[in-house]
Amino acid sequence: MSNLQVLQQLAEKRRSIYALSKQLPVSNDEVVKLVEHAILHTPSAFNSQSTRIVVLFGDDHNKLWDITEETLKAIVGDEEKFKGTKDKIAGFRAGAGTVLFFEDQSVVRDMQEAAPLYADKFPIWSHQTSAMHQYVIWTALASLDIGANLQHYNPVIDQKIAKEWNIAEDWELNAQMVFGAIEQPAGDKEFKPVEERMKVFG
Repeated sequence: MSNLQVLQQLAEKRRSIYALSKQLPVSNDEVVKLVEHAILHTPSAFNSQSTRIVVLFGDDHNKLWDITEETLKAIVGDEEKFKGTKDKIAGFRAGAGTVLFFEDQSVVRDMQEAAPLYADKFPIWSHQTSAMHQYVIWTALASLDIGANLQHYNPVIDQKIAKEWNIAEDWELNAQMVFGAIEQPAGDKEFKPVEERMKVFG
């Protein structure tokens, strides 16, 4: 099988998996090494290297989803209306860990000052950098038969997370990737026609 075929198979294998459990098929250290590799080798605009990552396992992972549940419950108020959200968060808590994706705003500001002509673009490029890290890590997890899904409960949980894990003030939370052992695979996926999404010239 060619390298291209392997890459394409992994791209197809990376799906949003919601039925997760805590028994990973690899050690926590292997997951950490996977994330470290992504940090080193995922590209960023102007080589800004603005992405920051926190990996939570065990009690810290559970704590994150406790914080999220408490925060959202206070916002929603009504117990009956909150039930669906509570069940969803319980599903995230059932996973083995969470990767928190941040972007260092001090780096973004430094890049804006260094290249003022593109100042308005650096926040956009920063989000693109974060997205590339998310995709690389998600796909790498899939290669190890680890399921994952991506959540966005920021900014409502930002302050409590920063306080709990002593996160630098300039680190802005972008996403939370829950991962764990796959208890149930993703369902079928529908695709819009490629012809409506792509053009080729020349």
